[in-house]
This record gives sequence, structure tokens and C-alpha cells, in this order.
Amino acid sequence: MTGRRCSYTKRVAKNETYGMSTLRMGTSSTFFGDKGHINVSRGVAEFNSQRPLIIAAENERLLALPVEGLDDERLAEFTALCAPAAPYLVITSRRALVLGIDTRTSMAVRLSATNKAKSILAFVSDSTSDRVPKATPAGRAAAAAIQIAKLSHGLPAVLAADLDRHVLTSEHGIITVEADAAISFFDNAVQSLTLASEAVVPLNSGSNARFIVFRDAMGGTEVAIIVGKPDLAKPMPVRLHSACLTGDVFGSRRCDCGDQLRLAIARLEDLGGGVILYLAQEGRGVGLANKMRTYRLQDDGLDTVDANTTLGFDDDERNYGVAARMLNMLECTRVILLTNNPTKLDRLSKAGIEIVGRMALEAPINADNRRYMTAKVTRAGHRLGHLGPLGDPS
Repeated sequence: MTGRRCSYTKRVAKNETYGMSTLRMGTSSTFFGDKGHINVSRGVAEFNSQRPLIIAAENERLLALPVEGLDDERLAEFTALCAPAAPYLVITSRRALVLGIDTRTSMAVRLSATNKAKSILAFVSDSTSDRVPKATPAGRAAAAAIQIAKLSHGLPAVLAADLDRHVLTSEHGIITVEADAAISFFDNAVQSLTLASEAVVPLNSGSNARFIVFRDAMGGTEVAIIVGKPDLAKPMPVRLHSACLTGDVFGSRRCDCGDQLRLAIARLEDLGGGVILYLAQEGRGVGLANKMRTYRLQDDGLDTVDANTTLGFDDDERNYGVAARMLNMLECTRVILLTNNPTKLDRLSKAGIEIVGRMALEAPINADNRRYMTAKVTRAGHRLGHLGPLGDPS
């Protein structure tokens, strides 16, 4: 018996050792996931903590620091860290166009020794600039750094420096992220979506709704609200609703989001049931802090479209693959979309969901949201029957 135990113990120890070795050596085990995806997730956390990353691409090795939260002390520390390489600023093609640079790629702008954090932040976020900067096209690593800045919901701009392979050592503890993994991260994040929990919630209207919470590998949460008891196998009325703290919760009058959400709930109740996907994509995907920045730009005279692009974002930064994945997991693939936005119809269709119809959601117009609603029609092609062709109330 002792000999058998000894033999068994040896086999177990051998198997455990082999298993741990496999886990250590594997790059894409089901336990750890894809190595590139992991490093991007950690890279986003580093940018959220305002720490630098190394971005690696073919023939490129870049040290990058987000401009979000930049101050003079951090600027000086970054400059010292990347010495003798000279730091420069990377901006998106959208921001470059605002600054008078005709380009379709991210651009690298050289900094002078006199640049302070305040002037850099103004350069990437103010609505006007007194000069057209000298800039050169940025590489793939720089574009990946911008993508990570967007994933962290910071300003889409980074400080960067080209590194020699021996400039930084492991003692700095700086994470390295592969550029290709960062650029393709959205697709991986969509596939990581899992169902976390659900419960029935009574609504003020008197009806009940089933709240189904989804979680992705980044820790983000999306919610499907099933109003009533619809047959999800049939063409289903669906509302894709991007979270809007100001409108949904506090009743802001400068947008129509809260009104559209309440209209959607009432419409679905009248129809006998349907689905609302409540998506964590505040400000058309730019995040709450940047949304407040766009509000300040709108107060200075810009419309909602120009405010987003002035900061360097696309007009719509939302990922519609998330909505498609949720609908597929709910086995709801034929939908009647409650929207005024033709982009939602197009993007959701391209993501594999069959659109069998559309229902308008025309929210009230007031003195505070009239300019916003007009820009939706004239700049983004929204279909609002209660506005004239030039955006004047009919």
C-alpha cells in the first residue's frame, strides 16, 4: 500500500508540475486567455492610472503616456524617462483636421522644451488654435496607443517617444502591448461577453421587466431589459439605448435621451413586450468625462458633431458588435428597431442582425435641446418628422 501511495503521489506531482508548466508556457490557454488581449486589458488599466506603456509593432517600439491627467511634474518625469529620445505628441486624424492638417492618419507633433502640461492639454482639446503645427504621419504603434487611450475613455492623444531596445529595463515594470492586439481589441472584447445575473424589476408603469446583466473581460457591464413577456423568436421591437447619466437619471433638457428611454418603455408596453439594450457607451462612446468636454465646446458655439470631432473622436465611437452579441445570446436575431438614427440600422445589420422594420421615437423639443436636435437631422441624418428639412420645428 505504501508503495502504491508513493507511486500515485509521484504521478500526481508529475501531472501537477506538467500542468503548471503548461499554464506558464501557454500563450492562449482557456484559463489565462489570449496573451495579447490580456496585455491590452492591463494596458487600459495602466492608462487609467496615468502610467506609461510600451507599444510594440514591426520595427517600432514606442513609450506612450496618456495626456489625460497630465501635469508639469508628470511631463518632466516622462521626458526624463525616455531620454535621450525626444518626446512628441500623437493626435488623431480628426484632431489634426481641426488644427488645419490635411490627413487621414494619426499625426506626430514635435514638442518644444518650453511646452507645459497646460499648453499640451489646450492643444488637444481647445476649439481653436493660433497655429498650424508641423507634423508627420505617426506609425502603427502610435495609432495603437491612441486606441488604448480611447478604450480608457480619456482624451484621444498621447505623449510618445521612440525607444531603443535597451533604453528601458524590466526594473521599470512597464507593460508591453502589441499594436495589433490593441487595434483588434474591440472584436475580442465583444466575444468575451458573458451573462452575469438577472432579476425581475417592477417598473413605475405597473409592469415588470427582466433585467439581464452581461459582463465583458474588461469588467464592463451591459444590460438587456426585457419588458413584458415577448416571444424572442419572433421579430422583436428593440431599442439600443446608450447610457446617458445626465438625461436618463437627472432629466437634462439639452438632449432627448431620457425622453427617448421613457418613450421606448411605454411603446414596448403598448406592443405587448420588447427589449431595451442599455449600453455603457456614454456620449456616443466617448465616455462621461469627454462628454462633459463636448458640452463645454457646445456652450462655445459648436454643434454636437463638431464637438466630438474637435476633441479628436469620430462622430460615433460606439461598438455595435456588443449589441449584436447580446441579441444573439438572447436568441433574438430579427428586430424592429426603435430609432431615428439610420447609422444604428446600418451598423446593427452589418453586425449580423436582421432588421425587419423601424419605429420612430420623437421626443419633445425644447429651447435647450433644439440646436442639438437640429444637428442630429442636418449633420447626422436622423429622421425626425417633427422637424422641417432645415431643422426648423414644423
